[in-house]
Amino acid sequence: MTEKKRLAGKTALVTGASKGIGAATAKALAAAGAHVILVARKVKALEAIEDEIHDAGGTSTIAPLDLAEPDAIARLGTAIAGRWQTLDILVISAAYLPELTPVSQIDPKQYNQAILTNVVATQTLLAAFDPLMRRAEAGRIIGLTSSVGAHPRAFWGAYGSTKAAFDNLLETYGAEVEKLSELRVAILDPGATRTDMRARAYPGEKPETVKPPEVVAERIVALLEEDFETGHRERVAEPED
Repeated sequence: MTEKKRLAGKTALVTGASKGIGAATAKALAAAGAHVILVARKVKALEAIEDEIHDAGGTSTIAPLDLAEPDAIARLGTAIAGRWQTLDILVISAAYLPELTPVSQIDPKQYNQAILTNVVATQTLLAAFDPLMRRAEAGRIIGLTSSVGAHPRAFWGAYGSTKAAFDNLLETYGAEVEKLSELRVAILDPGATRTDMRARAYPGEKPETVKPPEVVAERIVALLEEDFETGHRERVAEPED
């Protein structure tokens, strides 16, 4: 096996795979030999990522859906179970960022969308893919979080509270399955990264002053090769000059 095919034979699913960290991770996983299931809302964006993967010699399947839509994840789980016996890797990258406001002024509609996307969809993903991931030889789940989940920051209450719940769900699930299977769960904080979400949160920031999504993607692939324990949590370091 070549260095580039170290994940050969693995099946991976990446949410938020149409852009940013999710897209970069999907391409990195495919380059390492995994067959990647690309999940996001926009069909054309997913097709563009799939074309890049195939042009580079990788394989992938697109699965356009809205994670917040009722029953969408359950239907996806059924479809995947009908094609694959196991799911080896799940990377939960998709997230919704509400407008940054004081807690007293949080927009209920946006907050509800953040809860559905960042929290409810996470639990639904874990429920839908639990059987497939437990059957994998060494299933791995990596959830992408934010520092504001563990360390509250002014005006970030809407997003931060959903990420705190996201972290809790993943860590609790990991504790529940670690004695029953080889499935392991890790939480990764990308840190400052050049994404559309970052640009919305920090509109005056120069994109070139923060690391590109590919740095985070490389760390995710490397982490998947490590023998980490459930409860592993880390922040992606800034690249050295």
